[in-house]
Formats: sequence, structure tokens, C-alpha cells
Amino acid sequence: MQLTLILDRNGVFARFPAANKKALLKDLASRAAALCGLDANVVFETLLQRERLGSTGLGAGIAIPHGKFADLKKVVGLFAQLEKPIDFDAMDDQPVDLVFVLLAPEGAGADHLKALAKVSRLLRDADVLEKLRGTDDSAGLYAVLTEPSSTSHAA
Repeated sequence: MQLTLILDRNGVFARFPAANKKALLKDLASRAAALCGLDANVVFETLLQRERLGSTGLGAGIAIPHGKFADLKKVVGLFAQLEKPIDFDAMDDQPVDLVFVLLAPEGAGADHLKALAKVSRLLRDADVLEKLRGTDDSAGLYAVLTEPSSTSHAA
């Protein structure tokens, strides 16, 4: 699965301000809703519900909040490079500065899992992480996330 299929240029944010985890999820839910036509409160509540099951903070400064939605037609992703790292209750107790939100249709079992696996593999690549943390504009972040070299070996 190519990230260009799920990630829109308008869904990539550099130096994104976030006071805390809840505020971040609320802001990203609002932006995600605008991109895919869902209700922002529904997106926020779904992401929050998932966090209550266990943090989606994977460690190494990375979080992949995700959820499934009845009214969504395809998997949609958003990416935010945070202005300052925030506490995310991550597995390694380290603050998070890179957040990839995944929204999937309710019936998209395999596609949802493929997208999660793809993003997870990509964000475990030390070179990709270095580039993402060293880029200060949204276009540059989008290029790093979708460049063939970072997606081909992680397919």
C-alpha cells in the first residue's frame, strides 16, 4: 500500500502546536473530519476511545492514533510533526513528537491493518525519522513520507 493513497498533502502538518494529548487529538480530529467529511466530534470520541484501551504511543517519540468509522469510504491518514514533544502515555514513557492518525472504514479489516503496518514500519526507519525531525515545512514532510525509497522497502 502506497501512502499517497491514504495521505493527502493537506493532511500533513509541520510544527503543529499541541498543549497535551487530548488537545492534540481534538485538533487533529477536526482537521481529519474536514478532509474526509466526518463529524469532528465523532472522530475525536473514536480516537479518545481507542486511547482508553491503551496508548497508541509506540515509543521513540511516535504515536499512531487510529479508529474505524461507519461513514468512511477509504482509509485516510494525517501526519503531524509537533512543535514541541508532549506526553502521550507512550510505552517507553518518552514524549511524542511525530503523530500519524489513521481513519478507516468499519469494514476495512485488511486495508486498515495493512495501513497500520505500513505506517509503523516506515516510522521505525531511523533515516526516515531523522528526515522527518529535520524538516520544517509540510511539503517537505509529505515528500519524506511518500518518497519511493522510504515506501518501497517498507511495502
